[in-house]
Amino acid sequence: MALLNVNELHVYYGSIHAIKGISFEVNEGEIVTLIGANGAGKSTTLNTVAGLLKPRSGDVKLNDKLLTGTPAHKIVSEGMALCPEGRRIFQQLTVRENLEMGAYTNDPTTLEDDLEKIYDLFPRLKERYKQVAGTLSGGEQQMLAMGRALMSHPKILMLDEPSMGLAPILVEQIFEIIERLNSEGATILLVEQNAQMALSVAHRGYVLETGRIIANGTGKELLHNDMVRKAYLGG
Repeated sequence: MALLNVNELHVYYGSIHAIKGISFEVNEGEIVTLIGANGAGKSTTLNTVAGLLKPRSGDVKLNDKLLTGTPAHKIVSEGMALCPEGRRIFQQLTVRENLEMGAYTNDPTTLEDDLEKIYDLFPRLKERYKQVAGTLSGGEQQMLAMGRALMSHPKILMLDEPSMGLAPILVEQIFEIIERLNSEGATILLVEQNAQMALSVAHRGYVLETGRIIANGTGKELLHNDMVRKAYLGG
């Protein structure tokens, strides 16, 4: 049984039909990626799954429990965390305070252990734990956003454009961290403009175009798919 099931999802912005009946699943322990051009509906899909947008129809299930219509903060308690596009860290709070915000659904007695796990994953955050988050570099802010999402002990971590705006060397670091998280048991749903990198780490992928899924397969299959190569991989 899949950990996450998305079935016949339709999402509108006013009269604009942004997501047109998409269905996909993520199995426990997988990295699954959604790729597509700007405006294809990738972020809208994640925001709907996370409860930030309400679908017109269709449903979202986590561990076979229906989440459609559940408020976003309660979806976090069910085991789903979104690391949003643009990072959305709390600029005026310190690194540590941002991480604590990610743990608001947890047992407070686990806080210090949880922080140490994040610091082990992102040593740079430990060095800067007292620093105001808005003064961090772009790469450090991305690490902080990922760490904040991980603080809630998610069953599934959703990452929306984690490499956006980062230098190539930092992109490689972020993807190494994604692979490490997965090797340690994390289930990840990844939205990423860098299709080459996303498909190279993903077990499976889905290609979105104007709100519809037009192709799916293993990461390796999609990397070698002629249509995908021409449209998203530069030939």
